[in-house]
Amino acid sequence: MTDAMEAEFDTVAEWTAQVAADLGPEYHLPAGCRGSGSPAALDWLIERMALAPDATLLDSGAGVGGPAAYAAQSGAVRPVLVEPETGACRAARKLFGFPVVCALGSALPMTDASFDAAWSLGVLCTTTDQLALLMELRRVVRPGGRIGLLVFVAHREVPSNALEGNHFPTPGGLRELLAGASLHVEHWLGTAALPPIADTWNRRVEAVESVLGERHGHTEAWQLAERQSSRIGQLLGNGTLTGELLVLRHA
Repeated sequence: MTDAMEAEFDTVAEWTAQVAADLGPEYHLPAGCRGSGSPAALDWLIERMALAPDATLLDSGAGVGGPAAYAAQSGAVRPVLVEPETGACRAARKLFGFPVVCALGSALPMTDASFDAAWSLGVLCTTTDQLALLMELRRVVRPGGRIGLLVFVAHREVPSNALEGNHFPTPGGLRELLAGASLHVEHWLGTAALPPIADTWNRRVEAVESVLGERHGHTEAWQLAERQSSRIGQLLGNGTLTGELLVLRHA
């Protein structure tokens, strides 16, 4: 993992949890979902994954844990979080209190068919072990269960110096990965087709980011994470990257 990615997923994750805790409970979900899923994207996944009350949901690469907490609040699922960065693990426990395991998504420490469903949001492009990550998701979800993904897909070449440590699949490359993992696409939607994010949610995210900047803007970790986020935003804005939501089942 590069310095920028480690800053974002480890150091800044803990800072984010502290800021959200200081601001109050209504800021926990927006803070925890920064960069890993809007309410509209999560609602789309929750509906199409048919997450039933009391279902077990594995969040692989959970970060601060906001999407899993959103799913629990929306449908009373029982999340288990897996996250390789210890700072993000501590942040998720601090904000939401769900079980968190520090591990790689490409080597999940769970038994076969032990979850009703799983998702991995914005994680596939951060690893070279993409096929292994998908195969592990398939392994731990029971037959008939669904797997959700948010994937950033490259439609033209990404400059080599733009985002070190990211490995964006092409649309064709993503389909090849899914076929290699014996996963069938049940639903697929570009995030550009989602409805806009509510103003209240955006204001809370902005408040969290404002306090983070005030407290930590002078640090190298914050500056590295912000540059990484800004570059991804630019590539999404000019169409080099698109966000894609997928719901998968065992082929």
